[in-house]
Amino acid sequence: MSKRPFREALASDDFIVTAEIEPPKGIDISALLHHVDLLKDITDGLNVTSNPRAIMRLSSMAACHLVQERGGEAILQLTCRDQNRISLEAELLGASVLDIHNVLCLSGDPIGSGDHPDATPVFDIDSVGLLQIIEKMKQGSDSAGNKLDSAVNFCTGAAISPESDPMEAQIAILGKKRAAGIEFVQTQVVYDLDRFEKFMNMAREYPVKILAGIMPLTSANMGRFLNNYVAGINVPEELIKELGASSKKEASTTGIRIAARMIRHLRKKNICDGIHIMAMGKPEIIPQILSLSS
Repeated sequence: MSKRPFREALASDDFIVTAEIEPPKGIDISALLHHVDLLKDITDGLNVTSNPRAIMRLSSMAACHLVQERGGEAILQLTCRDQNRISLEAELLGASVLDIHNVLCLSGDPIGSGDHPDATPVFDIDSVGLLQIIEKMKQGSDSAGNKLDSAVNFCTGAAISPESDPMEAQIAILGKKRAAGIEFVQTQVVYDLDRFEKFMNMAREYPVKILAGIMPLTSANMGRFLNNYVAGINVPEELIKELGASSKKEASTTGIRIAARMIRHLRKKNICDGIHIMAMGKPEIIPQILSLSS
């Protein structure tokens, strides 16, 4: 893929591909740069996580700047967990100055799941509130109504959990986020494609590009763990059995094949507008997944 603004990709009829990369827990950026080089030409955007699972890492802003310098198209994550509205607005101005114009607005994972359990969550606003602030900034003012010296221009996105119950509640959340200005959605991981198709049939009410979250399974036990402990994810039993039939050595390869097969199905049936691949800290497998899915 040739580099183009992410908004242009969204405006096209192409099947969109984005991938997730995690900044380092430290300042050694060699692996980050390697992953950017590996993925920048086969994706439409690289989504840089912001302290995922509440684990402190290099800032998404700094990593996005490196992505852009390396020739990739960066998608900045902003989480309401870690900053109040003043800080979030300052981050947005900084992103605009650094030519980072794609923003995924998130609430953020619970503090208790991370490596700083004594930290204080902020949640001055939620993700819808953040989207509303960005819309004000696009019109040339901050959230308090103070005039900016120039307006910003962001392509904004949000997250949705298609497999959460009830499905209608997720559609209502999608409606609120669309009303707040989103142009794209990157969903929570999906495995039950029949259920996801039902979700998409309802979601088409809203003119927004929806990218299905794809995370390769590495073992049958991983599938069982997700079913038992992660809300909003349902791994069908047939996938768990398929992984269970593989040896421990072959299970990871089986998971890659399953992910590629799911992508082919989504594309062939035109179920959604693209995919967002989350490779569990192993972005080096993403080229293989995409190659097998074509």
